[in-house]
Amino acid sequence: MRHSAQRPPSVVDRVLDLLGAFTAERPRLTLSELSRRAGLPLSTTHRLAGELTRRGALVRDDTGGYRVGLWLWEVASLAPHGAELRESAMPFLEDLYEATHQNVQLAVLDGPEVVFVERISGRGAVNVVTRVGGRLPAHATGVGQVLLAYAPAEAQEDVLAGPLKTFTPKTIGEPGQLRRVLADVRRDGYAISDGQIELIALSVAAPVCDATDKVVAAISVVVPAETDPRTLVPAVRAAAWGISRVLGAPRASSTA
Repeated sequence: MRHSAQRPPSVVDRVLDLLGAFTAERPRLTLSELSRRAGLPLSTTHRLAGELTRRGALVRDDTGGYRVGLWLWEVASLAPHGAELRESAMPFLEDLYEATHQNVQLAVLDGPEVVFVERISGRGAVNVVTRVGGRLPAHATGVGQVLLAYAPAEAQEDVLAGPLKTFTPKTIGEPGQLRRVLADVRRDGYAISDGQIELIALSVAAPVCDATDKVVAAISVVVPAETDPRTLVPAVRAAAWGISRVLGAPRASSTA
């Protein structure tokens, strides 16, 4: 719950608290669980959950549990970098998957985190923790390092101010190190993140630009840690360049 100490929570705050109670680990919640996780009285939870169910934002199953409804997915698809970006990217993500048969991901930046908006994976691909709609700290992922490298200075400074959460001994946890990595990404045009989320995997990521040549997304392929990442750089950059061209990026279009 992110309420201001200056005022009591509004109805909108309460509704968002209810929706925020659902997670990938807890996609189904009973009314009492919703009440507890949202920090709301049971009577308030019952009333709001009923209204959200009538609007299709929540659905109630035969046993009385609640889940997020499809109406929210429809609304979310209208967000910037939503359906248009995914539709433009899918042919190139599929080509990259066919070339590697590993995890291929598309992500956007949201504050200090990345949100994964698309992912393709095969049965034999290395295990990863990411999922569509999931978030990870930007500094610890290949896509996040790409997006931070091209983000406005103030956004970079917010992340550099920390704290920088570490997941493995290889995770970047020091601001000076992150500054150097972001400079390398801007110089090279891609990022290699080796064992920063899980030691068993590494990723190669590259930026995707829109019609103004602004970096709006990043794609990556996640492979077993023993893979030579340099062999993947050309394919990842070519896929990112192709998506940028479809989005109308002048540099990508002129190069094509």
